[in-house]
Amino acid sequence: MRISIVTVAYNSAKTIQKTITSVLEQSYNDIEYIIVDGGSTDMTLDIISHYEPLFDGRMKWKSEADKGIYDAMNKGISMATGDVVGFLNSDDYYTSSTVVERICDAFDSESTDAVYGDIHFIRRSNPDKIIRYYSSSKFSPVWLRFGFMPAHPSFYLRRKRYEQAGGYSTDYRIAADYEMMVRLFHKWHIRAKYIPVDCVTMCTGGVSTRNIHSKIVLLNEDVRACRENGVYTNIFMVSLKVLYKIFEYRRW
Repeated sequence: MRISIVTVAYNSAKTIQKTITSVLEQSYNDIEYIIVDGGSTDMTLDIISHYEPLFDGRMKWKSEADKGIYDAMNKGISMATGDVVGFLNSDDYYTSSTVVERICDAFDSESTDAVYGDIHFIRRSNPDKIIRYYSSSKFSPVWLRFGFMPAHPSFYLRRKRYEQAGGYSTDYRIAADYEMMVRLFHKWHIRAKYIPVDCVTMCTGGVSTRNIHSKIVLLNEDVRACRENGVYTNIFMVSLKVLYKIFEYRRW
């Protein structure tokens, strides 16, 4: 089974080397690695070009202007030829060399549409200290109405399901990944499997948590995503995930 891994990048020279090497070091070999660059003006393209030969033809990439991260993600899906597609952000990296192998093993039946696991967060200044652990273990589709979803960087879906459901909605500023989850679970009724694997190491400071304004935009888009897909919720219900995140921090 071929796994297509998509990395979206833009002026990511400070971080993308670790992202790429974590893919290169995976124990699973049948990987197609796709990088969609938004027209970087720093050294990102030089780094990509340096590592491309090491993939022995398993890497392909493009660099051109896009309409934002979700447009770039859709480009990555359209470039993919693998049976399964997942995303690895250009400032994140796989937590171990066996992550993709564990994910692939979980697709042990054609009835499994998706596989997801856990992720953890660090500060770039202290990468050895986990400051937040995001476990997807308790997720079920009913929790989407409360703003909860599987950790998107750990989420791998059969490509044919992406093709059926359509691409990420590019008119969302922050929550198109959440809207995709609502659409997949509630409209397409995908069958997903959780694996207890810490898949990805992420740095804090993503766009959805950057400031209070971003949090408000995110919550409003969460409500919109549910309503557009026939799932009842309200701003109070999706706000509960903010409280839950506090407990994720306290655990560590």
